[in-house]
Amino acid sequence: MSISERLKGLNYDATKARRDLVAGVTVAAVSLPQGITYALVAGVDPKYGVYSCIVVTLIASVFGSSSHLINGPTSAISLLVFSSLAFLDPENHAVVSEALFVIGVLAGAFQILIAVFKLGDLTRYISESVILGFLVAAALLIAVGQLGNALGVKDKGSGRMKVLERTYLTLFQGDAVNYRAVVLSVTTVALAVALRWVVKRFGLPQLDLLAVLIIAAVIAYLAGWSTADRNGNLGVSLTAKIPQSLPTPHVPLVQLSSLGQLSEGALAIAFIGLLEALSIAKAIAHQSGQKLDYNRQILAEGLANLTGGFFQCVPGSGSVSRSPINFQAGAMSRFSGVITAVTVAAAVLLFAPLLHYMPRAALAGLLLITAARLIDYKRLLYTLKASRYDAGLVIITALTGVLIDLDTAVLLGVGLSILLFVPRAAKLKVKEMVVTPERVVRERVAGDPVDPSTVIYDFEGELFFGAAPELERYLEELSERLERDDIKFVVLRLKRVRHPDVVVVERIERFLREETARGVTVLLAGVQTDMRDVLRNVGFDHWFPAGQVFPEEDKEFSATLKAVRYAHARLDAPEAGALVDAAIVAGDGDPRRYYYLV
Repeated sequence: MSISERLKGLNYDATKARRDLVAGVTVAAVSLPQGITYALVAGVDPKYGVYSCIVVTLIASVFGSSSHLINGPTSAISLLVFSSLAFLDPENHAVVSEALFVIGVLAGAFQILIAVFKLGDLTRYISESVILGFLVAAALLIAVGQLGNALGVKDKGSGRMKVLERTYLTLFQGDAVNYRAVVLSVTTVALAVALRWVVKRFGLPQLDLLAVLIIAAVIAYLAGWSTADRNGNLGVSLTAKIPQSLPTPHVPLVQLSSLGQLSEGALAIAFIGLLEALSIAKAIAHQSGQKLDYNRQILAEGLANLTGGFFQCVPGSGSVSRSPINFQAGAMSRFSGVITAVTVAAAVLLFAPLLHYMPRAALAGLLLITAARLIDYKRLLYTLKASRYDAGLVIITALTGVLIDLDTAVLLGVGLSILLFVPRAAKLKVKEMVVTPERVVRERVAGDPVDPSTVIYDFEGELFFGAAPELERYLEELSERLERDDIKFVVLRLKRVRHPDVVVVERIERFLREETARGVTVLLAGVQTDMRDVLRNVGFDHWFPAGQVFPEEDKEFSATLKAVRYAHARLDAPEAGALVDAAIVAGDGDPRRYYYLV
């Protein structure tokens, strides 16, 4: 089978390929300067950041699950790398570089282990409210972090400072505003808005973001702002010079004396990197409608960082700025990430001197537009209105991301989601049901007469240890009622309970043994497969009568109805004992039919 036939079978055509090409080239234009910047944040040679934009981006795109996630160096990971290397002598560049590569290998290995043990399913605890808060914080941080470049002001402060602190120093204790940079950044924003309208209005290829960068660079060149004057000064700041070389294989030198400290840093990078990547992938997937394989994406993250460690790369993760650009530029598949990596490699070899003329103010304007488009404002407003629970998660996650950092925001959001979810999951609902004079089985309401012979309790919820106290209370109340009113038959409807564990099963067993010893017949109705398996595992089959268990098997005839018929048949014919005629239980030949309503 030819390549074209395989692509056709995957529903991949020329239109999608063209959109991936446009998106990949657009992202590459942003990846180069960001790769250099993030390498400097990590305190290492800028070329290692560029190499990461090639190798890490390529591997993650090939093996990943998200169609839009772009991997590579990020500000959060670079800051973690800087902290992990802080114990080394910064002047000893060879040792620092080797330690950098070791961290990449270790972080990748940790992530691969997480994928192997299929821990990616834990991402289901990252609720949409946390994702929305994360996106709000990310958008604000992107915008605030680019204000200095947009105004042509040199950044102040250090990489260890919070973004807001650095921005304050840059804006109020820094250089005078450069009007040329302001003109470029405003022009970039205006062009981006106008060209996006034109693209949507006329259904043109989404070349708008790439066109904006090219136009801005041409404007700066024609105005003479990107060429040095007699004193060697530039009108606007340009991106740093990019090395004309590609990464080559390199086995990192491991120093056993520093391996322990490097491992700690690598573990932090592995977990934070996964949270960052999966949060971004999940956020974009909410907009694109794509279904993600989280374990596959985790494996791709690990393979990318592991490979990057052997190709002199800064460890990477999903980019909070490049990924939305990839999505907004019209990417259709992971092939856009491959194109990004290939384009960066080609640009490094062919156009490195020309790429140096890209004004930082133009990139800042593009990132400001990206930040504004990162938030789904309608969905955000909808979520804030939905409930205090959702609004609280959004606000807390967003504030934490802005005031502290994005990684802490995600961790806190996930932690709060779990803490708030567990009490909700532990809520066990119990309703009493009755058989009406019209022979309808339904929920008991005020005014319904009490059946002196049979009690029907309907349980609903998660039967895990968190629900044990409530289950205990309900069963104690039921026991008191059975003894007080001398009731001999109880139907426990278990159709809507889920995930029983040993704590609740043990409590149910104790109730059954105690009531059976007092002469009460307990019937278990609507028993699901998971409950039957647990009961069988702990030996219920050896002492509890099988005829008193009614599994939820027949969709056309309720197990609860069978249990009610059983109880009434035993009451009508107590001499029959436990051997009640099956036809009576099933309703065959019985004129008194019970209709089941909830």
